[in-house]
Amino acid sequence: MSDADLMSRLLEAAKPHVPFDGWSETTLRLAAQDADIAPGLVAAICPRGAVDLALAYHAEGDAAMLKRLEETDLSAMRFRDRIAFAVRARLEAVEDRELVRRGTTLFSLPNHAADGAKAIWQTCDHIWTALGDTSDDVNWYTKRATLSGVYGATVLYWLGDDSEGNVRTWEFLDRRIEDVMQIEKLKARARENRVVSGLMAGPLAFLGRVRAPQARQQTGMPGRWTGPN
Repeated sequence: MSDADLMSRLLEAAKPHVPFDGWSETTLRLAAQDADIAPGLVAAICPRGAVDLALAYHAEGDAAMLKRLEETDLSAMRFRDRIAFAVRARLEAVEDRELVRRGTTLFSLPNHAADGAKAIWQTCDHIWTALGDTSDDVNWYTKRATLSGVYGATVLYWLGDDSEGNVRTWEFLDRRIEDVMQIEKLKARARENRVVSGLMAGPLAFLGRVRAPQARQQTGMPGRWTGPN
């Protein structure tokens, strides 16, 4: 059995325990017992323990979102509506809100905060890539950073939303996207203003050397720098 199959079995066995014990070592141990997976195999697929299990759950949700995006015709939607649809699809992939709530608690701990931020970044990267983003400069980062802020805020709102069909969450999401659109309009006006664009010439030239990550050039940190010719 492959590592992916083992993780899937372990994850399914863990889900009933998470609302009571969180994404904890207790949940990991009980899930291993329920799935009849030997401790050595559990250690192999979850070398960092329960946090690896929580990250696998997050990745499972991303995969479900991507599948829905692939199966949906988005061509008639405005681009902002495609982004909203993707975020909504990601949240609707969650079968039990308590699993996300417990994950939020885990990733709020200082020793796991970086893992949580990386998971959100990866979700937003998946969204932009699925929607056809081809940026190869600093915009690659700003798009994902901005969407990470929108997505993170929407998740927190959604966790406390008891409205029918989560209608208040979708309204909140629309407002956050509208805020981003207003920022983009402000940036466009700044570029058209000769005075402002002149003042920003130096910083923009600096940022113009930033490039998106390239798999064959990765050395442990995202992105790359193009030096002067």
